[in-house]
Amino acid sequence: MDLNGCRAAITGGAGGLGEATARHVVEAGGTVAILDLDARGADLSEELGGTFHKLDVTDATACADVLAKVASGGRLDLMVNCAGIAPGAKTVGRDGAHDPALFAKVIAVNLIGTFNCASAAAAIMSAQDGRGPDQERGVIVNTASVAAFEAQVGQVAYGASKGGVAAMTLPMARDLAKLGIRVVAIAPGLFLTPMLEGLPQDVQDSLGNQVPYPSRLGHPSEFASLVGHIATNPMLNGEVIRLDGAIRMAPK
Repeated sequence: MDLNGCRAAITGGAGGLGEATARHVVEAGGTVAILDLDARGADLSEELGGTFHKLDVTDATACADVLAKVASGGRLDLMVNCAGIAPGAKTVGRDGAHDPALFAKVIAVNLIGTFNCASAAAAIMSAQDGRGPDQERGVIVNTASVAAFEAQVGQVAYGASKGGVAAMTLPMARDLAKLGIRVVAIAPGLFLTPMLEGLPQDVQDSLGNQVPYPSRLGHPSEFASLVGHIATNPMLNGEVIRLDGAIRMAPK
């Protein structure tokens, strides 16, 4: 897929990894639709010459409707799922058992929300004409996490949700292979997203020093660069790619 001229939809695009991805696509000549609950996405979409759509990814009908609007003016070439939440809670904490409603919410946003947008995007892509020598119809990039493999204390819900995203990657890619649609997941490590930007500098430095090389927090632009490479490299399919500087998370 050539990013120049492509049309991308990005959940969680109002900030962090999603915003960096939106900027990367536009800089490469593509257009973006930012899908987010955060109204800041409206200002960003105006800056980038794209569109903003307020979206709760846990609402499957809304996901399908919004993506249909995004594709109504032409195609939907690239779907990037970055929307997610990461509340911390232990299986048994000071107040007793893990709140089941909180666990369900994390699964709903991170896993089901990713599925909702991926499946709705795939339905749209499947009806498009194929492009290029491989007759590719579209690419879906989902965001997992190193927590899918080494979730820490207090990340039981988050780890389960991201583990689901990782496990979903290969069967979804196999489902969509004959339709000319690729599916890849990125599992980022410690990145300088808004959540970590709010921490004191010494805490940020301490976290960055845990990364073997380079010993720092990842930049969202590096995540965006990998999204761009996935889109343009047709042999990347059905894989979960760790983007983590070789870190393996300790229990806490």
